[in-house]
Amino acid sequence: MTSIDVEPEISTDTPNEERALLSDMIRQTLSDEIATGRLRPGLSLDEQQLADRFGTSRTPVREALRQLSVHGMVEIRPRRGVFVATVTREQIMDMFETMAELEAMCVRLATYRVTAAERSTLYDMHHASTLLVKNHDVDAYDAFNRSFHETIYKATRNQFMATQTAAVRGKLAAFRRTQLRRGDRLVQSHAEHGEILHAMARGDGDESARCMRAHMLNASHALMTYITELHLG
Repeated sequence: MTSIDVEPEISTDTPNEERALLSDMIRQTLSDEIATGRLRPGLSLDEQQLADRFGTSRTPVREALRQLSVHGMVEIRPRRGVFVATVTREQIMDMFETMAELEAMCVRLATYRVTAAERSTLYDMHHASTLLVKNHDVDAYDAFNRSFHETIYKATRNQFMATQTAAVRGKLAAFRRTQLRRGDRLVQSHAEHGEILHAMARGDGDESARCMRAHMLNASHALMTYITELHLG
């Protein structure tokens, strides 16, 4: 029996690390477009069309859509496809209000329980973020912002509270990033972080909670204003 040599198929898949970066870029782009209403609720998202748009295979697109589904921004309907989820302004406001109270509780506890090393880390992060604000680097500031808040969660020494707050934060991640794109919001956010840190340094838990609550509600207002400006433009 004559054997037939089969030429091994050359994989065209992007290496895992690059594919992960592509997936994250696609996820952020789509989440921004959903958060601002560029992609309307109920719109069908076709994997192949998105792959063509971003110049990639369907694999990173599929992973991006899966992540968006986890955060409630799209709905994956078996045998029907993927659709932009319906999230109303009222729902977004409710989520920000809830987030504001959770973050206020976290920073209040953290004020009393933070270690000197953690406080120093927060100040170092805050000072380093000044350059990101100067360069108006929204994506880098968003990554810093997440780490900054998560460091505060950790300082509560309450794992349950930290986990629950991080979970709600995940639902709001796209909206929190999008609000940073409005006008001088980066400058304002940076200043608000400074106020929170000053209150923590004084050991004033009630004041740090008040500052955090205001910080979150200001973010909510910036987002709503940004969306309105986009739609009027």
